[in-house]
Amino acid sequence: MSTTSSPIATTARGDLHDPGYQAFLALRTVFTVAPILFGLDKFTNLMTDWPGYLAPWIDGILPGTAQQAMYLVGVIEIAAGIVVAVAPRVGARIVVAWLAGIIVNLLTYSGYYDVALRDFGLLVAAGALARLAVAYHRRM
Repeated sequence: MSTTSSPIATTARGDLHDPGYQAFLALRTVFTVAPILFGLDKFTNLMTDWPGYLAPWIDGILPGTAQQAMYLVGVIEIAAGIVVAVAPRVGARIVVAWLAGIIVNLLTYSGYYDVALRDFGLLVAAGALARLAVAYHRRM
């Protein structure tokens, strides 16, 4: 009997029984879906009052209102999610940079240190996705 995995378990991109590939797929899915959903919510504010998370100093240097800034944030987040879906090595790096910016915003706005810490964990996970994508995603 052969010890190789079955043809059903093997895809063009990886072996579905490989824990590394499973981690890659899980992170890629999360960093595709979450930014798109959060980006869409910037237009509706159903989950929270997003403009309330914008540090006053950033609001002061951006043109328009905080809600208008959230519209731009939403577009960027939706685009980042799409890039992760299509080109995870690039998209994950965009998400890392985006989360770094969010963390700076939150650390300079007293009262949101817990959210900044959570976002740091997400930044590390996005970095892990970028590394896994090197091994598990086909070159474009």
